[in-house]
Amino acid sequence: MEHSNFIKNIIKEDLESGKRNHVITRFPPEPNGYLHIGHAKSIVINFDLADEFNGRTNLRFDDTNPLKEDSEYVEAIKEDVKWLGYDWDGLFFASDYFEEMYNRAVLLINKGKAYVDDLSPDEIRAYRGTLKEPGKDSPYRTRSVEENLDLFERMRNGEFGNGEKVLRAKIDMKSPNINLRDPVIYRISHATHHNTGDKWCIYPMYAFAHPIEDAIEDVTHSICTIEFEDQRPLYNWVVAETEMTASPQQIEFGRLNVTNAVMSKRKLKKLVDEGFVDGWDDPRMPTISGLRRKGYTPEAIRAFVRETGVTKGSGFVDSQMLDFFIREDLKLKAPRTMGILRPLKVVITNYPEGQVEMLDAEINPENPEMGTRQIPFGREIYIEQDDFMEDPPKKYFRLFPGNEVRLKHAYFIKCEDFIKDENGNVVEIHCTYDPETKSGTGFTGRKVKGTLHWVEASQAVPAEFRLFEPLLLNEEPEEAEVKDVADVEANDDAAAETEKSFLDYVNPNSLQVMNGFVEPNMKGVEPQEKFQFFRHGYFNVDPKLTTKDQVVFNEIVSLKSSFKL
Repeated sequence: MEHSNFIKNIIKEDLESGKRNHVITRFPPEPNGYLHIGHAKSIVINFDLADEFNGRTNLRFDDTNPLKEDSEYVEAIKEDVKWLGYDWDGLFFASDYFEEMYNRAVLLINKGKAYVDDLSPDEIRAYRGTLKEPGKDSPYRTRSVEENLDLFERMRNGEFGNGEKVLRAKIDMKSPNINLRDPVIYRISHATHHNTGDKWCIYPMYAFAHPIEDAIEDVTHSICTIEFEDQRPLYNWVVAETEMTASPQQIEFGRLNVTNAVMSKRKLKKLVDEGFVDGWDDPRMPTISGLRRKGYTPEAIRAFVRETGVTKGSGFVDSQMLDFFIREDLKLKAPRTMGILRPLKVVITNYPEGQVEMLDAEINPENPEMGTRQIPFGREIYIEQDDFMEDPPKKYFRLFPGNEVRLKHAYFIKCEDFIKDENGNVVEIHCTYDPETKSGTGFTGRKVKGTLHWVEASQAVPAEFRLFEPLLLNEEPEEAEVKDVADVEANDDAAAETEKSFLDYVNPNSLQVMNGFVEPNMKGVEPQEKFQFFRHGYFNVDPKLTTKDQVVFNEIVSLKSSFKL
């Protein structure tokens, strides 16, 4: 179904009115971490809009902070965008434009629109004022153009240490919009940059760099999340005062929040660094690489993002909605098979010893074109531990002493006896089977209420199953991460204090590992192959842990949910 939205309407109006004669969007991640599901929304919006209006989309890395960026993140982001099904028209880096940005900053100084400030970060914050109180001018605000030019060049030449001086835009310290109270636009950072090495020791702040990047690339519609709305006047100021030829338009939409998910790269990095997960691609992580490893498909993620819509509001979405779309995508694609996660041996005492017969089973009953498979059946099989109870409650229709059930694709079996170990645990069930009840023969002599899945023991393939619960126990969406353009740095220390408590919500039971068996036709499965295990759910072959001798399955999603679209 075609979805309209306010951004699409703005672009239509721009084209119809002649304000624009083309459309260029961009996806501008910072290479300081892996992308998460929230970034997927920005990717889909930017690429889909450009495609609809026969435009172009650039992938541009906003690499203006060498202290946190790494080429590993660059490569991971490119892989994620490609995997989601998109290809960029241009690949750029903010660092490609550092010389141009420097020259534009010099232009501001010459126009009396920027000055070098010696205040410390804490002093800058104190001078800035509050939402209720205006800021006050820095004592260095009245420096001459000549002095500012000299100091700025010396900053570039490395004559000052980190934090000694900054370059600030000269706008209005009494503005009701704090972002316009002489924001810092350059800071000193003696750090090696992943792209430019040690060529630079001063780096532009995001709020200064981003509009210049957009203008250089002739981006027509600079689409960003709603927390940047208050920064739009600064965005427009930079474009105008640096005398850029192009005039990109910033448009904000509501960010995507998902329940039980961390939507902050800083917090995700903390989970990785402190060992709560085994990497950025841990299947419990809401990163695109984590979702991929868990078994989500690009089709499901794109459908989920599009269904959430494009609005100004930043409400939160139930994570079960994403599960809905992966079920919809896999139900016709994924082969059905049987896997036993908690094995309990069953001996069928009246079945001939040493005999194994092959039974027919459909690969996917919802997609008959996928055909059938052959599965072995013999005297010993494995069933799930919770499919047997010695003393069951009412309406328990699985296996218990004296009860008869159907084995999926096979026969009726009846429990005759069981064996316990020294601790009182049931370790083996003895049953008999009725050869007249073979599936597919049309047997109608009697009915049973329970159907069990199983795996023949002699040819069973050992497998590891990894089941997941939400990584966070707190369902509420977190506060948006906002780049504090008025500070010298991103005020990381304060941010770190506010995020300490989120670790208190980490679920200690988010991962459960089980060792069981799968059908013999699963031997040699490839990484990222997806299957539906009867009565369990959809599973993906883990690409990181699976070896030629050990197959590991990640649970993607259970079979059913109460969630409805």
